[in-house]
Amino acid sequence: MGLQELWFCLIALLWTGYFVLEGFDFGVGMLLPVLGRDAEERGTMLESIGPVWDGNEVWLLVAGGATFAAFPLWYATMFSGFYVALLLVLVLLIARVVSFEWRGKLEDPRWSGLWTWANTAASVGAPLIWGIALSSLLYGVPLDSDHGFAGSFWDLFTWYSVLAGVAVVLLFALHGAAFLALRTTGELRERARKMAARLAVFAAVVGAAFLVATLVVGMDNNDKDLFPGIVVIALAALAAVVAVVLTRAGREGQAFMATAATIVLAVVSLFTMLYPRVMVSSTGFGNSLTLDNAASGHYTLTVMTIVALVLLPIVLLYQAWTYHVFRARLGQAEMPAGPADMLGPRRGDD
Repeated sequence: MGLQELWFCLIALLWTGYFVLEGFDFGVGMLLPVLGRDAEERGTMLESIGPVWDGNEVWLLVAGGATFAAFPLWYATMFSGFYVALLLVLVLLIARVVSFEWRGKLEDPRWSGLWTWANTAASVGAPLIWGIALSSLLYGVPLDSDHGFAGSFWDLFTWYSVLAGVAVVLLFALHGAAFLALRTTGELRERARKMAARLAVFAAVVGAAFLVATLVVGMDNNDKDLFPGIVVIALAALAAVVAVVLTRAGREGQAFMATAATIVLAVVSLFTMLYPRVMVSSTGFGNSLTLDNAASGHYTLTVMTIVALVLLPIVLLYQAWTYHVFRARLGQAEMPAGPADMLGPRRGDD
């Protein structure tokens, strides 16, 4: 394996880490108005991800930085062509960050409700756009002979990219419900378990459709063979089925690991079907960006590899320690009382 292939795999790993770790963060945000019956429960849900959500976003920053350094032409073409989509993601992520910090600043139910809904909207919108954008790399976008983007924002919307976006949202919602069932107690935990059981089938069906479509699109649009993509996609489908079974059986820890494995294999399947190209051209296959024509020089990749070998294990150990420290379950008894928000208590509350 050469350095170009190594860095393609590392970038796939970084995106995988981001989707798995930030995935349950987004999932919790999606479920705030669904599972949280009052401000206290919604506060518990946010507290479950409070110590880790900002650290999880580091994976996105490193993935972007690694792409910029290892494959500058890929970075330039993707970020210029997907400018509107990425700007929307940035706005949504900023709104989400602000919602964490500002939600409890005023003792006003309208204020806290506003930021609760902002968190939910951002938690749905950002994964949807990420799914659309990344799947477009495989489906193909208009590129000219100089590998520049020659289309518009609407060229990102195809049947495959929209399917990918919906699949990502559903998988993240399931992942978040499984995480809440693992991290909370009492009635909130029971509702999270029931929600995970309901979501599991829908997420598995849409996820399976995305996996089959990824195989078909990779073969049709990227000149890929059936093997080895079929192996990864079969494993991803198996993980999705296992996630459904474990979720409905109420085996929380194993169900969470199964949803994580499904996301991992789904991302790996996308990058497997994309290799050895990093951006497929829909206007002329010869205009596609490949590892060879998009990569940095050998010296740059060598220096990056040395740095990554030193720093990446440290980052992984630090994040693993963070999750170990904050592994205890949360219940309403541990949470300070907060203002009721405009979502309000639901029918059946005391």
